[in-house]
Amino acid sequence: MSRDGKKGFTIRIDEALLHKLHILSAYEGRSANSQVVILIRDAVEEFEKKHGKIDL
Repeated sequence: MSRDGKKGFTIRIDEALLHKLHILSAYEGRSANSQVVILIRDAVEEFEKKHGKIDL
């Protein structure tokens, strides 16, 4: 774990989908990494709305 408390995570992604992610993130003014974090955060928030808070 890094000093800022963030961990790395590697994924395998289709080249065309990765290219589209870069276009989307550039449009939003973010890095691809930041865009992925936002998408994951939004998905977790939606899940928790439907199913309740995830306790760690």
